[in-house]
Amino acid sequence: MTRPATLVTGASAGLGAEFARQCRARGGELVLVARRRERLEALAAELGGAHAVAADLAAPGAAARLLDQVAGLGLHVETLVNNAGFGASGRFSAAPAQRLLEMIDLNVRALTELCRLALPAMLERRRGFILNVASTAAFQAGPNSAVYYAGKAYVLSLTEALHQEVKGEGVHVTALCPGPTATEFFEVAGNAGSRLAKAATDPRAVVRAGLEGLARNRAIVVPGLMNKVTAQSNRLLPRAAMRRIVAAMKA
Repeated sequence: MTRPATLVTGASAGLGAEFARQCRARGGELVLVARRRERLEALAAELGGAHAVAADLAAPGAAARLLDQVAGLGLHVETLVNNAGFGASGRFSAAPAQRLLEMIDLNVRALTELCRLALPAMLERRRGFILNVASTAAFQAGPNSAVYYAGKAYVLSLTEALHQEVKGEGVHVTALCPGPTATEFFEVAGNAGSRLAKAATDPRAVVRAGLEGLARNRAIVVPGLMNKVTAQSNRLLPRAAMRRIVAAMKA
């Protein structure tokens, strides 16, 4: 008989580390996954007893190997927090093709595979929770971050569809769509000095909103009034105007 656990991907920093802290505070077994082993193990030690699994989820077969490792610990995934991902700024035509494909592999493919592998057992138990971290970027195109924005649109669409498919079967599926958040994201993306980075908000509030929305089985959670306005802007403004606005904000 396996024990229920919360699995947090991309847990070594930023929103992932905050998810780990807040999930730990709620009790239960916790499995943390990220590429950076030292940072991951330091966080696991800080939290006391969390399981640390170093893995590159962008690698082929990584999601299946991860769930095998979870099972090897005598655990099953009751709550899946798909947080792992990264962004990159710059013109699509100038970006290294391999970097763009790595982004798709992590932000889209790995998330999809983890959902597909974890969901059947959740449905069989009639209990489970999946929180996919999307973004307000999901609601419009993103010039100078084209693949990142497109990937988040996929995550939002997938999550909404799964939410509806399993409604009433004991499984909650939620998309968390934060706006700019004060994490390492902008440094990795190469636009730490952008207007978006300067508008970044507290990750603690973002994570709290996501977990509360998941508990209530909300399909979409957009934390913060201004982010809600941003997410709905595409209904108020022409898409051409939204493209120009996003392009200016990325500068």
